Amino acid sequence: MSNAPPRALILVENLPVPSDRRVWQESLALRAEGYDVVVVCPRGETRDREPHVSLDGVEIHRYPLRPATGGPLGYAREYATAVWRSLRLAAPLGRFDVVQACNPPDLLFLVALLFKVRGARFVFDHHDLVPELYLSRFERGKDLVYRVLVLLERLTYRFADVVLVTNESYRRIALDRGAKAPDRVFVVRNAPAPGRLRLSSPDESLKQGRQHLLCYLGIMGPQDGVDYALRALAKLRETERDDWHAAFIGSGDSHAAMVTLCRRLGLEAHVTFTGWLGDEDIARYLSTADVCLAPDPLNPLNDVSTMNKILEYMAFGRPIVTFDLREARVSAGEAALYAPPNDEEAFAGLVARLLDDPDERERRGKLGRKRLEETLSWERSEEALLAGYAAALSR
Repeated sequence: MSNAPPRALILVENLPVPSDRRVWQESLALRAEGYDVVVVCPRGETRDREPHVSLDGVEIHRYPLRPATGGPLGYAREYATAVWRSLRLAAPLGRFDVVQACNPPDLLFLVALLFKVRGARFVFDHHDLVPELYLSRFERGKDLVYRVLVLLERLTYRFADVVLVTNESYRRIALDRGAKAPDRVFVVRNAPAPGRLRLSSPDESLKQGRQHLLCYLGIMGPQDGVDYALRALAKLRETERDDWHAAFIGSGDSHAAMVTLCRRLGLEAHVTFTGWLGDEDIARYLSTADVCLAPDPLNPLNDVSTMNKILEYMAFGRPIVTFDLREARVSAGEAALYAPPNDEEAFAGLVARLLDDPDERERRGKLGRKRLEETLSWERSEEALLAGYAAALSR
């Protein structure tokens, strides 16, 4: 009998690794458990660009991928290219015991099937509800493209031995729409790994000479609500309030449009777009922030999705203003103030309320940090991840 460690192949298309923090934390947890871990993912645009690298014992193979442009057809081209290049990279890598496919897209099961027919188990790591993402991003209704996406999701569920989900809302969808057995679905929440983001001394220079700093951290796509945040800040400025500066950390396919909107709203003196930053710089900003922003609007995707940004704000003990979404409340609890969905004026009013009340900022920040440590910690998710793998291998 072979004493070789079990081999796990992780397929991801949405972000390069280790920039994809969820996938990287999963990879390290599996490596620590004794798995031989191989990741196949796209190359980054400015970092994570090496075609092949080994980090902390995890082998990473990356392929070039041009981000989508031009609506649904652009995404179809991107996803088809990603599947083909993933297959070409993964096929020569040998035998695997487990293949984990992280969506979007719900097409990577095609690569997993190559190994499944050779005896590998297939774990579906369900990051996003792609049919709801389509509805929220393109507002085309339940047309032919939507129906194809539902079919692809159903096929992915059908072939998966185990499903990993980010929250209880996704778990219910896996049980109902995916028809998975309850003992085949494991909740692996997104949470910062202990020690990755450490509170540091505030850097007052980030406030650009003003009293307060507001922060947004995350992807900037059409469904992420950066436009809502900017319009809310314009309303805040209209109250003749000039004591704040805002930093928007991150990027995405709406980044250029958001910079243009910022100029159109006359907010250039109040807003900085930093692009993507490393952990050390993110820690500087969040350690300095007085209020953090989670402006994700109500739509079919956001209402049931866990927002990483909220959990990272909580890791730094920062109070949050967000719209009143189902899973936002599950994550943030009392760490946040909740504006009626998509109400920019109310959002601005809650930002002003926190800026005016340092005691409430401190209280809500401490409650968020405590909630993250006691209820939503990565250690709990790591246990669920390993249990999911054990269940897959036991079949």
